[in-house]
Amino acid sequence: MCGRYCVVESIEAIEKRFNAEARAVQLEINYNISVGQKAPVITSEDPKKVQLFQFGLTPSWAKKQMYLFNARSEGDHNKEDDPTYRGAKGIILKPAYRKPIRSQRCLVIATAFYEGPKKEGLSKPYLIYLKNKKRPFAFAGIYDTWENPEGGKINSFSIITTTANELLQKIGHHRMPVILHQEEELVWLGSETHLSKITQMLEPYSTELMNAYPISPEIKNPKNNTRELLNPTGERVYPEFDYKTTTKLVEKGWGHRKKNSDDSSTWGERGRGESNDD
Repeated sequence: MCGRYCVVESIEAIEKRFNAEARAVQLEINYNISVGQKAPVITSEDPKKVQLFQFGLTPSWAKKQMYLFNARSEGDHNKEDDPTYRGAKGIILKPAYRKPIRSQRCLVIATAFYEGPKKEGLSKPYLIYLKNKKRPFAFAGIYDTWENPEGGKINSFSIITTTANELLQKIGHHRMPVILHQEEELVWLGSETHLSKITQMLEPYSTELMNAYPISPEIKNPKNNTRELLNPTGERVYPEFDYKTTTKLVEKGWGHRKKNSDDSSTWGERGRGESNDD
């Protein structure tokens, strides 16, 4: 599953990466996005614009507000969360998701996400990221619009999840969000994309392209939202090394920035789930 993640990129970096206009929204750095908060997405209806939707989907037909923050790609299949499962994608049959998966898909913009072992959860958290500075990236998401009986409309989204890859299994977790490759993103948003092609994308991301390191359990409290949450408290799951001109191997924590770095990301200071299908 994926109930916490972060977006710590500049507006310019997001616009360049997704070729979409983001300056019209109140986009802020957020180190600890949790259910119920607004977060940036790009929808199939308006693929050239970044919008802020609520994390935790409420179906259009719901009688009261819900917070379906994760949508299982397998639906009611694979209840044991077998990592080798490659069978039917039952999400296309679930009442809350069968319409959005066909016509209301979105890119959920992210820098990294947080997960912990199945038993300890965010009491023993890890920051999980894509290697080679592949950030920001996009989760596969679906969205819907709910009309509040008390007035107003709520646009909300779910992150689609799939079976755990080797990295998540090594951490001790049983699920992971579906991460789209960059070349898949416009296909995911495309109104003409066949449903069979959509379901083919709902697979685990390659372990070789990811890594993780432990962080402070302070991430567990959604009120905590500082740069320090990204700091490692231990070694990476898989060692990574960078060569310096001294020829010495130096292991560096993710998020470390040098002066005059050519990394285009910006690290700065930022100005309840009721129901879930996982």
